[in-house]
Amino acid sequence: MASTVSGATDASPTAVRVVDESVTKKVALAALVGTALEWYDFFLFTTAAALVFNAQFFVSQDPFVAAMGSFATLAVGFVARPIGGFVFGALGDKVGRKKILMVTIVGIGIVTGLIGLLPNYMTIGLAAPILLVALRIVQGLAVGGEWSGAVIIAVENAPVEKRARYAALPQIGSPIGTILSSGGFFGMLFLVGQSNFDAWGWRIPFIAAIPLLAISLWIRSRLSESPEFEALMESGETEHAPIRGVLKNSWRQILVGMCSALLGIGGFYLITSFVVFYGTKVLKLPSELLLLGTLLAAALEIGALIWAGRMGEKFGASKVILWGGVASAIIAIPVFLAIDSRNPVLVVLGMVIGVAVLSIPYAVSGTALTALFATKVRYTGVAITSNTAGVISGFVPLIATALVAANNSFWPGAIILLVVSVLTALSGLFLPALSIEEEGMKH
Repeated sequence: MASTVSGATDASPTAVRVVDESVTKKVALAALVGTALEWYDFFLFTTAAALVFNAQFFVSQDPFVAAMGSFATLAVGFVARPIGGFVFGALGDKVGRKKILMVTIVGIGIVTGLIGLLPNYMTIGLAAPILLVALRIVQGLAVGGEWSGAVIIAVENAPVEKRARYAALPQIGSPIGTILSSGGFFGMLFLVGQSNFDAWGWRIPFIAAIPLLAISLWIRSRLSESPEFEALMESGETEHAPIRGVLKNSWRQILVGMCSALLGIGGFYLITSFVVFYGTKVLKLPSELLLLGTLLAAALEIGALIWAGRMGEKFGASKVILWGGVASAIIAIPVFLAIDSRNPVLVVLGMVIGVAVLSIPYAVSGTALTALFATKVRYTGVAITSNTAGVISGFVPLIATALVAANNSFWPGAIILLVVSVLTALSGLFLPALSIEEEGMKH
C-alpha cells in the first residue's frame, strides 16, 4: 500500500491476505457477463437514438431538431446515473457489492425490454416520448450502480499486483455490448430491410434483453462477495454515512477521477453514436456502413483493452491514462478527417482507430478509480466519480449535434474529442498522488 492521502484512509483489515486466483477468475467472468448485458442495453439506446428514435418518438420536419430531441433523451439517462450512483453506491458500501449488483442488472434488463414494447408517437402521441424518457431515467438509475460495483468486486477479489489485469475484464463488457447491440441492429437491417426495420425491426434487439437477463442472473448468482467487504462487516467497520464521507474528504479524488474517465465514456459516444448520426444525416452514408464500422471498432477494442490492462499491470494505471490521452489527442483530427472523406474504407478505419486509441485509458480506469477510495467508501466513491463523468459524456453527442447543425462541419466533433483527450491525459499526472494503492505497478 502506498502512503495515504487526506480523506482516503483505508481501514480494511484485509490489506494483507491470501487470494485464491481461481475464485478471482470466476468473479471477474461474472462481472464481465453482467457489464456486457449492461452495455448491450445501454448501447442499444444510443444506437437507436441515432437511427430511429428521432422518427419514432420525436416528430419534426427538421431532422436536426428531431435528432437533438433523441440525443436529449440519451442525455437524460446520464443525468439519472449519478443519482443511481449515490443510492446504489451507498447501499453497496452498507449491505454488500453482490446484493446491489443483482438489483441493478434486473432493473437494466427489464427496462430495456419495455422500451422494445413501447408504442411510438404515431400511436399514442406525446405519451410516447414521455414514457421513453421515464424508462430511460429508470435505466440510468440502475446503470449508475452497475459498472462501479462490477469493477470493484473484480478488483477486491484480485491479488493487488494483478488488479489492473482483472479490472480490465469488466471493461471488455463495453465492446461485447456494442457488438451485440450493433450486431442486432445490423442483422435486423439485413434480414428485414430498411422500411421494416424502421417500422418494427428495431424493437427485436430490445426485447431480446429479457432472455439475456435470465442468463446473466444465473451467472451472477454464482458471484462471490468481496472478501474485503466481508471483513469490514465482520469487524463492524462499515461506513454509516459513505456519501457524506466521500464528498467531504475525497473531493479531489472525485474531480481527478472524473477527468480520467471522460475519454473512455464521452469519446466512445462521440465516435459511435454521434458519428452514426453525422454519417447518415450529414454525409448521407448508408446506415449499414456506420454500423459495420461500430462493430469492427468494438471487436478490435477487445484486444486493445486486454493489452492496455497488461500495460497497467506493468507500468501503472496513471501512466497508461496519461499516454493514452496523449495518443487520442494526436489522432482526434485525423480520425474525423477520415470519416468526413466519405470513403467507406477510411470511414471504417477512422472509427476503428478512434475507438481503439481512446480505449487505452478506459482499460485501466477501473483500477485507477478503485485505488482512489478506501474500501469502506469505495463503492460510493467510484459510483459518484464514474457517473458524474457519465453525465458530462451523455451530453457530448447532443452538443456535437447542435454545433454541427450551426456550421455543417465535422470540426466540432474533432475539437470535442481533442479537449476530452487532453483532460484525461492531465488526470494521469495527478492520479499517483491521490491513490491509496499502487495501480498494479509491481513488475
